[in-house]
Amino acid sequence: MRPPIRRLLVLADDPEWHTRRLVAAARERGAETIVCALADCRFTIGPDDVSANMIPGLPPGVLPDAAFVRTVAAGSFEQVTFRLAILHALEACGVPVVNPPRAIERCVDKGMTSFLLHRAGLPTPPTCVTESAETADRWRNEVGGDDVVLKPLFGSQGRGLRRLRRGDLLPPPSEVAGVYYLQRFVGREAAWHDIRVFVVGGRPVAAMRRHGRSWITNVARGGRCEAVPAAGRFGDLAVAAAAAVGAGYAGIDLIEDAAGGVQVLEINSMPAWKGLQSVTADTDIAAVLIDHLLARAEAASCR
Repeated sequence: MRPPIRRLLVLADDPEWHTRRLVAAARERGAETIVCALADCRFTIGPDDVSANMIPGLPPGVLPDAAFVRTVAAGSFEQVTFRLAILHALEACGVPVVNPPRAIERCVDKGMTSFLLHRAGLPTPPTCVTESAETADRWRNEVGGDDVVLKPLFGSQGRGLRRLRRGDLLPPPSEVAGVYYLQRFVGREAAWHDIRVFVVGGRPVAAMRRHGRSWITNVARGGRCEAVPAAGRFGDLAVAAAAAVGAGYAGIDLIEDAAGGVQVLEINSMPAWKGLQSVTADTDIAAVLIDHLLARAEAASCR
């Protein structure tokens, strides 16, 4: 008997390089792919089931066998809430979603990520998240030290990062959307690098060291990629970090501290991997992601 043809949903706002790689990997495995943006999905609640017309491009009453979340576009609080509600609804209808909305919510909020990492006993820099400038300044003086990093609570690709040395004033609340997220700076001057580990299904599949032109090492900001082994202490820590937030796949950012230890900086639940793929010749990352998605679809069909 021929195996069933799986219908996979890729939620992406733009058919860019990553989306095209996912679609190609799915096609090679005999799976059908529907690509649409979360903003184009909807609820139609009435006499018919709520899922009857949820996804554009699917027949009425038909849902995908699994869904992959490539991007959740920025928008108003109401728009983002609704887009996450679509993911929650898919899960409620029995569709495996990678990453699940709960994991996305935990990773988008850097404060919750830091909380969960600490709660899981994983090494991460001392952190303060507060709406009070007075509390933030007291933490800097008592815990943060001479060099701290101020990050947007919601942000990616190194945008909006600032280093504050002792004596530097905090920006006004209007410049940080009313929330101060501060971490003690970890790193060494003129040796600007960190490690990105890509975890899929509880396994480190690829890793790189990112060398920055400054202390901000993101590839989108000009960081240079160098392959490093995914196994070992980097991979073990990254797998534990992904598990702490419930992510089926994630890009885990690690940094080596002055004492030779490794700390978890951030977790990206919708990571890009073009830079990592450029130094990972022996692994097709999109294929690994699609294999994971198909495995989730197969497991769901057996319940």
